[in-house]
Amino acid sequence: MNSLVKLLAAAGTASVFAGAALAQSTTAELPKQMSWTAYDTGSAGYNQAVAIGAALQDALGVNLRVLPGKNDVSRTEPLRQGRVEFSATGVGGSFMAQEGAFQFGSENWGPQPIRVLMANNGGAINLAVGVAGDLDIKEYSDLKGKRVAWVVGAPALNVNSEAYLAYGGLTWDDVERVDFGGFGASWKGLMEGQVDAAFASTNSGFAYEAATGPRGLFWPPIDPENAEGLERMQAIAPFFTPNKAQVGANIDGTDGYQGAGYAYPVLVGTDATDADLAYNMTKAMVELFDAYDGNAPGIGGWALDKQDMTWVVPYHDGAIRYYQEAGMWNDEAQAHNDNLIARQAALQAAWEELKAEAPENWDEAWAERRREALKAGGFSVVF
Repeated sequence: MNSLVKLLAAAGTASVFAGAALAQSTTAELPKQMSWTAYDTGSAGYNQAVAIGAALQDALGVNLRVLPGKNDVSRTEPLRQGRVEFSATGVGGSFMAQEGAFQFGSENWGPQPIRVLMANNGGAINLAVGVAGDLDIKEYSDLKGKRVAWVVGAPALNVNSEAYLAYGGLTWDDVERVDFGGFGASWKGLMEGQVDAAFASTNSGFAYEAATGPRGLFWPPIDPENAEGLERMQAIAPFFTPNKAQVGANIDGTDGYQGAGYAYPVLVGTDATDADLAYNMTKAMVELFDAYDGNAPGIGGWALDKQDMTWVVPYHDGAIRYYQEAGMWNDEAQAHNDNLIARQAALQAAWEELKAEAPENWDEAWAERRREALKAGGFSVVF
């Protein structure tokens, strides 16, 4: 089954899926032609989208075209333009797009009105800072004075590393920052002794390679009872939650690794996405779960009982309608959602005001105005 998924990924379409599980029934109504953006070809997110597309084809005759994107902007641009119905993205294309942060802080972007339908909260893997195994490091606080990778042009990776440093009571000023031109280069640097720590998912191929290399690999733990450490971590990256991974380098076949992770992929639209379409897409995702479960690595995290109704990005009204019918939506979730929509509105208003002022140094001006708007609205200030 997995080899078929890879074959389809190479073909760039999810229109067929020979040998898939027997079609499950669903009363969802969807267009016969749909498009999603997803992570690049061969990624877990792309393969999951292909497997979901196969289930849609079998049950509803829906031809789901999956468009791979190499970065958050390339995944979000077609969604913004209305050229795809949804995007199977990550925290960059959801939370950071909502925040108008990093790449989304450039003058031609700004805060986006992102709306969530569902998220993969599988928990099989963690997203963590791995350290060379020859340093005798036990905790993230032990990274003080050590060399930590910084990937140029990859703010999401660097924010995640910063969050792990914060858990250990450290900042970038407490470590030696080593710049690399790409994610892969940072891990090659760890293996070759140029750096001591780098960020990745625990099941990254580079992590497996590092674990079998001469330096080895160690994942320092995240203690879910360490409230102060978690507060520091989530102040930098609020999308992180403690999680015990079962899959990854030096983790497979063990009792697991107590670290942290976040939802991936996240299926999103925007506030302009049709409510009935969002409702039916959510419904199909839930009702066809058994048809696509097991057909791509980590896909089980899309299960209904793994959904987080109080995440960091608001849900779409259409998805909320489905969750209300399923008995999963309550007053707390609604209040949380309303607050997130108000947060987006405050950021978007601040953006429009600054655009009208046309400051010379846009990046500095927006960073300051953005934080001011969040503080004035009583919202948590991140980035």
